[in-house]
Amino acid sequence: MSDALPPSELTRMIRVRPLAGGPVVIEASPEERAALALRFGLGAVEALRAEVSLEQRPRAIRATGRLRAAIQQPCAISGEDFPVTIDEPIDLRFVEAGQLPATEADEIELEADDCDEIEFSGEMFDLGEAVAQTLGLAIDSYAEGPNADAARRAAGIVQEGEQLGPLADLLAGLKKD
Repeated sequence: MSDALPPSELTRMIRVRPLAGGPVVIEASPEERAALALRFGLGAVEALRAEVSLEQRPRAIRATGRLRAAIQQPCAISGEDFPVTIDEPIDLRFVEAGQLPATEADEIELEADDCDEIEFSGEMFDLGEAVAQTLGLAIDSYAEGPNADAARRAAGIVQEGEQLGPLADLLAGLKKD
């Protein structure tokens, strides 16, 4: 059994030395956007652009910037796609293999700067895959589209306080007192 990861839909390999001088701009092609939509169960990724600055730090490379995307996401209630705009900060640390704790038994103190660490080995790391993962984390799995309430009513699901029937009448009478 292999531990190899499948190829990323948005591969952008960055050399560790020398680091890019200015911001790195990642814009997904139509093919990459279609593959990302499939990966994340979206109707479409209409646009994806990230601008990331890289900074060499002791033991890590800090990547900061912004991800902006326009997606068609299925409503958690009706299943119909609706447009969503994503505008998400990027704040990652790429850490050379062996720098992270070796076992779960090792106790470590996490600081805000330590939370989003991505391990890499060799002379390159995949900034594109990190952007793809940032997109995946920014998608609200329970987002409701504009027709969610109509879908609830059609399925017979009512909002709290809208219940009908003899028990609902008794409950309403208790709440008035």
